[in-house]
Amino acid sequence: MQIADIGGTRIHYRERGPRGAPALVFANSLGTDFRIWDKVVARLGERFRIVTYDKRGHGLSDAPAAPYVLADHVGDLAGLLAHLEVTNATVCGLSVGGMIAQALAADHPGLVSRLILCDTAHKIGPPENWEKRMAAVREGGIEVLADTVMGLWFSAAFHAGRADELRGWRHMLVRTPVDGYVGTCAALRDADLTATSAKLDIPTLCLCGSDDGATTPDLVRSTADLIPGARFELIEGAGHLPCIEAPNAVAGLILAFTAEGADG
Repeated sequence: MQIADIGGTRIHYRERGPRGAPALVFANSLGTDFRIWDKVVARLGERFRIVTYDKRGHGLSDAPAAPYVLADHVGDLAGLLAHLEVTNATVCGLSVGGMIAQALAADHPGLVSRLILCDTAHKIGPPENWEKRMAAVREGGIEVLADTVMGLWFSAAFHAGRADELRGWRHMLVRTPVDGYVGTCAALRDADLTATSAKLDIPTLCLCGSDDGATTPDLVRSTADLIPGARFELIEGAGHLPCIEAPNAVAGLILAFTAEGADG
């Protein structure tokens, strides 16, 4: 187990691959831990130095008292990369992880050379929606939202054909610390990266599952339109977590994108 103390918050991470290889960093969505990337990472071979981590309030990382702001998550990742002496990384973020990635690139440009933004946006949802979700979880726990969230995360085909796996991902969601979940909802409520992401000047690939009910393809496409030169790719048949439903497609897009310009 790998744990780093980042400014008093202990962050659980996993590093694999050759240390001299190009760095590829993955940031997770709300209510998940770094296991969501396992099938993608397994398909990338030894081409990269790969870092996955559990953001604060999730997985095996510390769960400080809520609320959080996006800058807390960004500072944790920046501190982890400094701890690992990682710079010029390709950062791949999903949902709130994609917002963390965008803000990291804006605030710490030396850390990020490319962005892969999965099922995310420059702003996600109106504040009142996050307020309702936070109130529901405070009153009844994450369990009260679990079935609705599963419907947003995964396609109908996944629900029909992979019921045992669906149950495991549901367990992951409901076992997230309430402070971690509510705290990150508050960060999402308050985050608006419209101005800073419009100024990004690095290669950017935006991906979205065609059946995503949380960050719709139109919303993700709007972020691609906002970031200069960004490209949008749709992953057919996948929901909000294409890294789980369509790991071959996600890994293939990562490999193709990171190879662009690699030879100068």
